[in-house]
Amino acid sequence: MQTIERCYHWPDGKSLTIGKKTLVMGILNVTPDSFSDGGRWNTLEQARVHALEMVRDGADIIDIGAESSQPGFVPVSAAEECERLLPFLEKLLPKLPVPVSVDTFKAQTAAAALELGAHILNDIQGLQYADEPGKMAAVAVQYGVPVIAMHNHAGTQYQGDILAAMRDFFRETLRIARQAGLPEDQLIFDPGIGFGKTPEGNLQVLRRLAELQNIDGKVYPWLLGVSRKSFIGAALDLPVGERLEATGAASIWGVLQGCSILRVHDVKPMVRMCRMLEAIREA
Repeated sequence: MQTIERCYHWPDGKSLTIGKKTLVMGILNVTPDSFSDGGRWNTLEQARVHALEMVRDGADIIDIGAESSQPGFVPVSAAEECERLLPFLEKLLPKLPVPVSVDTFKAQTAAAALELGAHILNDIQGLQYADEPGKMAAVAVQYGVPVIAMHNHAGTQYQGDILAAMRDFFRETLRIARQAGLPEDQLIFDPGIGFGKTPEGNLQVLRRLAELQNIDGKVYPWLLGVSRKSFIGAALDLPVGERLEATGAASIWGVLQGCSILRVHDVKPMVRMCRMLEAIREA
């Protein structure tokens, strides 16, 4: 993949440059049922301490989510999601020196988070949540923020080539964005590893990431999230707590294919891996 450079600036003085180095996004789940760390960070003080620890360890972005997206998850209402999420944002936003992204696919939650000062939307439905057509894109336009648009799919079966289907998905995301007036330079794409794919499908997408280099001739930044996911367990027969090394291998493979941002639970080792890779490249 060819990398692309972008700079984002927000009214509170925070900024983010994509493309000069690999950025690491630290995951902060404030849900009771996250697949890997549910309940560990769902008090205000625990979340504050962990978020600041991830920043000290080198996180460039903190991604906060208040609804589990593990396979088989039961969706919660936007009101319940806001009830979980907003107290954490109120506590953390003034204390964190890095941008905060909000992991939600609901427009009401997104708007409430952005009103408090969140910086980025991380949408696992890729602007295509069927119950709210066009609404997430409209919120992003209203607040002028970047959106991470992830590939998703109902089920794990595809008619024809999986990457062709993924390109079609992102074309639809782009169509929705254009219709809403969301500039294309506000979009960051995510191949959605672990979503709507079999374990073998996830490996195939990772192997062929370079084929997603551009959509119809235009290059976009890519985020990759493989941290502790079940395809690793399926490939190596490892429980969630023993997937660090495999997460690192898959993440660095993604960087070598051109991914600009890694979304991870274990910030310190991933930052060190990225900096070492950069040292080798620059030698």
